[in-house]
Amino acid sequence: MITIRTIIIDDERLARTELKKLLQDFPEIEIIDEAGNAATAIEKINHHQPDLIFLDIQMPGKTGFDMLAELETVPVVIFTTAYDEYAFRAFEVNALDYLLKPIDRKRLEDAIKKLNIPDYKEEKNADNNDKDTLTENSLIFVKDGDRCWFIKLSEIRLFESVGNYAKVHFGNNKPLILKSLNALEERLDPKVFFRTNRRNIVNLRMVEKVESYFNNGLLLELKNGDKIEVSRRQTVKFKEKMSL
Repeated sequence: MITIRTIIIDDERLARTELKKLLQDFPEIEIIDEAGNAATAIEKINHHQPDLIFLDIQMPGKTGFDMLAELETVPVVIFTTAYDEYAFRAFEVNALDYLLKPIDRKRLEDAIKKLNIPDYKEEKNADNNDKDTLTENSLIFVKDGDRCWFIKLSEIRLFESVGNYAKVHFGNNKPLILKSLNALEERLDPKVFFRTNRRNIVNLRMVEKVESYFNNGLLLELKNGDKIEVSRRQTVKFKEKMSL
């Protein structure tokens, strides 16, 4: 049987115990650990690299959202929360699901069905072939002020340097993350993401048009209409990569 390696994160011991009892009816869920706060959870997630976490939002010290923002890569998340549906929707978070406490067994079953376990494990294994590299399917969590997003890297068209931060361009959103462009470049798959100049990394899948540009450089037009200059030095690498 294919199993989903799972960590339960909740500051209430009783809540963790009750969820573990409910999950006994789902043999595909393998509980490998639990944590009562964000700091401990980060250590355990980095150590175990779980497939799934059940995550409480309100915890002492750091919230569940704060914790996710500190992870390099994010497992699939099912929130367990006391927020009602409308309050939770104020957060722009595309988690797999969220469960209101006290957790209803039928709602838990519905959430687990969304995992699509065989497909998910295949994708997860592909991501783990090189743990230092983030693939197109890698899921990242972005928190900018009170707004939060889950994003697959394939959805990001552009990373833009803003000092020690990077602006992440996806859809109509441009939140900032505390990552330098150099640090991102080291983790991103070079087959998909290309450093065009000192300020930008583009998703090559998002390039719509390539034009000659000033000083023997190139100008890339992305699918949303953004135009990004490729420096003369990077133009040579771009042509080699794209066999132009």
